[in-house]
Amino acid sequence: MTNLTDDHAELYDTGIVRRYFAKFDQITTHLGRVAAELETEGHLTKAEARIIGGYVLRLNTTFQSLAYKYLMTGRIDGPLPGKLTFDRHESGFPIAQELLVMANDAQQADKHLAQLPPEAEIKDAMIRQIVGELAIPTRLQFTMSQRLYYESLRNGGQFWARNDADVLWLGESPARRSWLLHWAVYDMQTNLPVIYMMNLEDSNKHPLPRDDRRWPQVQAHLMAQSLGGLKLVTIAKGFDTDFEDLHPKRLRRIHLGPMYSSSFTLQSGPISEVLADARPEPGSDWALVWTVEDLLAEREETVKTGWFSSAERQIFASSPFAGKTLADIGATSLERMIVLPERPFQALVEKRPPGFADIRKFVVGAGGRVIPQR
Repeated sequence: MTNLTDDHAELYDTGIVRRYFAKFDQITTHLGRVAAELETEGHLTKAEARIIGGYVLRLNTTFQSLAYKYLMTGRIDGPLPGKLTFDRHESGFPIAQELLVMANDAQQADKHLAQLPPEAEIKDAMIRQIVGELAIPTRLQFTMSQRLYYESLRNGGQFWARNDADVLWLGESPARRSWLLHWAVYDMQTNLPVIYMMNLEDSNKHPLPRDDRRWPQVQAHLMAQSLGGLKLVTIAKGFDTDFEDLHPKRLRRIHLGPMYSSSFTLQSGPISEVLADARPEPGSDWALVWTVEDLLAEREETVKTGWFSSAERQIFASSPFAGKTLADIGATSLERMIVLPERPFQALVEKRPPGFADIRKFVVGAGGRVIPQR
């Protein structure tokens, strides 16, 4: 690995790149199972678990696309295919710039594919070079990897730096409809995927997703406010003020990561000692943190907005820890979970480091089974 900054590093070797993405392929599979387990426990509804699972699947598709792009790293002389840059300290994930470049590549995928030979033609040329010249067709392999990369972008389904808001109808009362909004971003500061879900009630007579005036404004507003530095209460109150007929009842923010790995990341503190002491099997030297911030509206009040007008405003429940043992987090609750294989979990139990007692643990057992632990 070559230092770029204190936090970023490049993966320079084909084998290392493949192991890196193989690890994430494994981890994202387990995240879907964690969401299913949380649904079984009643912490998520079926719709919420499906939404989270969908974003995890999109994240895995992004990693697959990047794996194609950098498949021949270290095997080709010159500036191509380049080297994957990831955040080795704060997140363990690829830096956000990788996703921005990929989004630009996606817009030009058809152009690149039109300039590349068909897959069958590339394979035929590879066989001829292997048999006729007794040589490894490295450059043809690179051409194939780029074709696979642009084909994956053309097929779509990636997790982008910005994943615009979508909406799910939950039901309605005589006066209001209930919606579940969800959207996601790849945080530019932390280099982590972040999922948002908002439960809201709609007192307008027009269904929100069919409202050509409100729906684009809602999408633009939510994306502009999806910053890790903003507290949930700030986001929710701003939304509540800007849209008088939309009433946010719950807002959640889910941080997928950081990912810690003794093979790739630089970590300090207890997690470093846990991974070092575990001496896990290859591919099992990791732990992933999953953090959920949750803000709930406890009641609704009517407030004057002008001389002759009024509007309903939400009063949000503050954290029971605010002003006591924790600083004001701007949310009703905050829960941290950690997903890790068996051997790191055993090391965690044996060491019992401070700060981990209240973190929910999900242990990946034999056959990929996810076992919840306290």
